[in-house]
Amino acid sequence: MPAPMPTGDSTPHAQRATEATSAAAHSGADRATLRYDADALRGYAEALLRAAGVRGDIAHDVAAVLVDGDLMGHTTHGLALLPGYLDQLEQGKMGKAGEPRIVASSSAAQTWDGQRLPGPWLTLRALDAATAMAHANGTGTVVIRRSHHIACLAAYLTRATARGVMALLYCSDPSNHSVAPFGAVTSVFTPNPLAAGIPTSGDPILLDVSASYTTNGLTTRLWQAGEALAHPWVQDAAGNPTRDPAVLFSEPKGTLLPLGGLEAGHKGFALALLIEALTAGLAGYGRADPSEGWGATVFVQVLDPRRFGGIDAFARQMDWLVNACHDATPRPGGPRVRMPGERALALHRAQSAEGVALYPAIMPALAPWSDRYAVTPPPSRAPSRSPSSD
Repeated sequence: MPAPMPTGDSTPHAQRATEATSAAAHSGADRATLRYDADALRGYAEALLRAAGVRGDIAHDVAAVLVDGDLMGHTTHGLALLPGYLDQLEQGKMGKAGEPRIVASSSAAQTWDGQRLPGPWLTLRALDAATAMAHANGTGTVVIRRSHHIACLAAYLTRATARGVMALLYCSDPSNHSVAPFGAVTSVFTPNPLAAGIPTSGDPILLDVSASYTTNGLTTRLWQAGEALAHPWVQDAAGNPTRDPAVLFSEPKGTLLPLGGLEAGHKGFALALLIEALTAGLAGYGRADPSEGWGATVFVQVLDPRRFGGIDAFARQMDWLVNACHDATPRPGGPRVRMPGERALALHRAQSAEGVALYPAIMPALAPWSDRYAVTPPPSRAPSRSPSSD
């Protein structure tokens, strides 16, 4: 996921530009912002991508995934990414057309070489292929080497749960590193996000977390705004935990702490290693290879409950858990337990009806591309408050 990687000059220029846009967008979280029709935003993003030479079906899918990120409130992983994508296309660092190359294939597992094609399109194709294998075999897995960036992981999940299947999605970026292993001060990993979509009889459970305490996007936003983290989620180069994100952007550079921090960071470290094994390890391509720049190595797995204990039995178990969590007594003065994905789904529904609230920096960042390609931006609706940052 894009965010400035505190690794010196190894961060690609286009990624830095995109990250700056994302961070600037976050910095406007407390200002009134404009809303835009979701379909109009999809059409606008698709038109820009087509004008940049991207094949029509690829442009369509990339635009859909980016706007879904904004609809779900993942504001650093929606249209804030599009200027960087367009820059990568212009530089020839992101593919405009083509197909993934099949490296290995069996009845329930495939390995693809993404050939630097846009990650959202590749990931959707992998989800389709894994679902077809799961319907036949109970499970299906696709790993992708040499994908470009895949945007918001949560944006893919309902596409699986709507079919009554469970999806697991893991991602790493072998070109960058900002997270230290537990007990170290040297960065080795990216935050390594992991996501899962779990169907229920009602709204699905949607997980989208990372193996680090915080993210590069959030630390960049706070650093640029001169603000501190809520908790000491990063460490300076000497290993001192701190709330100050500036330690990531000064020499010698600090690092993001793994999930669990100094006390229990072995847990986040373990998750990071697992994700590296499932992405780079299974794909046979990762940090041990020369960097090709901003991109992703991806693991997509689908499980069909119909091939296990049955879809009704699966739903009964998951529904019980959802109800038990909702009925759990809150901490004194606290709200009811919220299941993972509840806020994102509520935002998606509300913004689909009322318009998508974009941060003030996003449309200005796209304006030069609109001018270059003679693509008219969509009109805005009335101002509203910006959604809270992800």
